[in-house]
Formats: sequence, structure tokens, C-alpha cells
Amino acid sequence: MLSNCALDMEKLQEIRLRVSRPVLARYQGREFALCPPGKLSPEATDGYWATEEDLKETLEYVSGYSLYAFDEEVRQGFLTVPGGHRIGLAGHTVMKEDRIRSLRSISSLNIRLSHQIRGCADPLMPWLYEEGEVCSTLILSPPGGGKTTLLRDLIRQISNGGAYGAGRAVGVVDERSELAGSYLGVPQNDLGMRTDILDGCRKAEGMLMLLRSMAPEVIAVDELGSEKDGKAIGRVFTCGCRLLATVHGASMEEMKRKPLLEKLLRERAFERYVVLAGRGRPGEVREICDGEGKILFP
Repeated sequence: MLSNCALDMEKLQEIRLRVSRPVLARYQGREFALCPPGKLSPEATDGYWATEEDLKETLEYVSGYSLYAFDEEVRQGFLTVPGGHRIGLAGHTVMKEDRIRSLRSISSLNIRLSHQIRGCADPLMPWLYEEGEVCSTLILSPPGGGKTTLLRDLIRQISNGGAYGAGRAVGVVDERSELAGSYLGVPQNDLGMRTDILDGCRKAEGMLMLLRSMAPEVIAVDELGSEKDGKAIGRVFTCGCRLLATVHGASMEEMKRKPLLEKLLRERAFERYVVLAGRGRPGEVREICDGEGKILFP
């Protein structure tokens, strides 16, 4: 059905399959139902209703009919497939000693398509350098706002170097395999010629490991949030390393209400804050602030 729609796959963002619910797709920032024999409808109730067999077959296909080989990823709630695309999973969790041991009876799939948009960070580059040096930058955006895509291109451009500064050694902690889109350890996305990637590693541990092993000039991570992340960030800055990071947030005001982020703002940990417009306008910059929170753009 999806093939029959003749869509521009670069504009397809996600496909959601839920047992006994309509199949929904997010296309060009809007939600549509997938209908037989192959069309999109704005009315969810018009859509094809997925069956348990549909989800089972999809999972078998994306795992190469070896789902057991992805046990560790399944425990974390997602699979990464060639191309860097991520399939989120939900269903019945099996717990042991307060830890998720496995995920069974999977009832929902969220297929998030990875898009590498080379050059999408071009408008930001003049704002993120001072005298040829990269400014530590935090990107704020609600889910679906394009922050990961933007960060991916920033990494590539800073690693390669260009008009605003020489190429830098960049260390990436890719906890969910979204930035590099690594598949069996091989990056599917271009993150630049001077970039080293820790795939599947938790952010706090990964930042410290990169500092010890790879001597990066810039470290990049996606979706900060935990207290451990905050402590690791302190070590990054103490070592004189610059940091590129993203976080869920719709505004600087919202950032001030979150303890970790408020502390980072108060301590002027970052030199730039980039706020994105959000879902429906992926990658669109709403404002850029300096380390004190003063608006530089627009």
C-alpha cells in the first residue's frame, strides 16, 4: 500500500503500526492514514487497520528473520536497521530485579525514517563560531522538530571544517544509533572525516570514555536529560573540550524550569542556545541566544 502511494520518501518521517488500529504515517509534517489499495487520507478512521500478523511479519523482515540477535536493542525498546532508520517497540515487558529483561507480545511499532540533509545547518554556522573556534551549543526542540537532523549536519561540517573554522576532531556518543545510524558498527550517515563514534553507549559514560581515549576537541550527544549527563558535561568543559548537544524543550523559559538545564544556564556552560520551531516545521530556527540567554537572532 505504501509503495502504491508513490510518495517522496525524503518527506516521509514516520510510520506507526498498532495492533487493531489504523496505520498512520507522518508525511511533510502532517499525519495521514494509509488506505488500500494505496493512498493517504487525513481521516484516521479511513485507514487500514494493522493486524498482529502485520507487526510480526514486519519485525521478522527488519531483523533479517533473526530477532533474537537484537535482544539487547529490543530491551531498550528499539531496533536500528540499515540506513540508520529506527524502529521503536512497545508491548509487554518482562521485569527482573527492577530491570527490563525482555519485550514480548509487541503491539506497536514506530518506524522513524532517518534523513541526512546535507547543508541544513548552513544558516547556523556563522552564529556558532567566534574567532575561528566552535561555540559549545545546546539545541532545544520539541519531539519531531528536527534537532537530531540538524545536529548531524553540524557534526559533519565542524569535523570537515570550512569557511568559519578549521576541521576539528569530533567525538560522538550515539546512544540510540540515530546520529551516525550505525548498523553492525558501520556508520550509515556521513558525520565527517575527523569524527569518532561510540555507538550504543550511554551518554555519561561515553563522554568520559572519549575524553580518555580519543582526545576530541568537540563532543556531540543527542538528548541530554539525566543527572549523570550533567556531571559528565562538567568534566567535558573542565578538559577544555567544546560540546554540541540537544534537549527536549520548546523555549528558553521552559529550559529554566528544568533543574539540570537551569543549572547549565546559570553556570553559562553553553555559549549558544538554538531554539527550533518544532513539529510541523522541522529544522526551522526560532531564535538563537548567547550564553547569558540574550537573543542574538532574530
